[in-house]
Amino acid sequence: MAWISSGDTNEELVNNMQKRGLIRSDVVAEAMKRVDRANYVRLKGYAYDDAPQTIGHGATISAPHMHAHASEYLLPWIHPDAHILDVGSGSGYTVAVFHHLIKTTSSARTKGTVTPSAISPGKVVGIEHIRALVDWSVGNLKSDGLGGALDKGEIVMVTGDGRKGWAAGAPYDVIHVGAAAPEIPQALIDMLKAPGRMFIPVGPDGGDQDIWTVDKDAEGNVKKTRLFGVRYVPLTDEATQTGSRY
Repeated sequence: MAWISSGDTNEELVNNMQKRGLIRSDVVAEAMKRVDRANYVRLKGYAYDDAPQTIGHGATISAPHMHAHASEYLLPWIHPDAHILDVGSGSGYTVAVFHHLIKTTSSARTKGTVTPSAISPGKVVGIEHIRALVDWSVGNLKSDGLGGALDKGEIVMVTGDGRKGWAAGAPYDVIHVGAAAPEIPQALIDMLKAPGRMFIPVGPDGGDQDIWTVDKDAEGNVKKTRLFGVRYVPLTDEATQTGSRY
């Protein structure tokens, strides 16, 4: 069903995902409309296909419906002063979506409208271990009108091993992982705020994988929930990814 949500424009792609129930929140739809996927892919002619696309260096940008699922599941933990970590940030697309979600006030979300927050101390950190992808993603974000957010530190793109998180920005209200880990990294659980939520694909490369949410409550108790099956590229180290078949 997901692939039939493709469109000729970014807005049409998002509208089609809404029509098919892949996006349920107007807030998520508005954020995704503000992020032109054509700025974050290598093959511009396929930018609005609801399908994953290779971005080089053994990495991919996920299908738009997966970004929609992640945004929907993480939305209750995103607020104007949220700190978000995007592991395996790749092209920078999800970083941009999360930035726009942070800019939405809680009151607007409750009313079903979208109003940019006047003052938002929130921050999105994207971490990727391929330096060339980090540099490319920064250019993508600037092309999409987010140069100011980078300059103000509302978006921070770093090179590093995302499996270990990024301690300088911890704890995080939200952690999104864009590649499949063989198991949930304890370092990321430790960096999750109480309360907070992580969205992560888990499973072996080429084997059965599932999306899991990891919830930490206000007392620090952790609950892991398996949601649905997926197929992602593996979350791995730089040397292995560079030699990947993807």
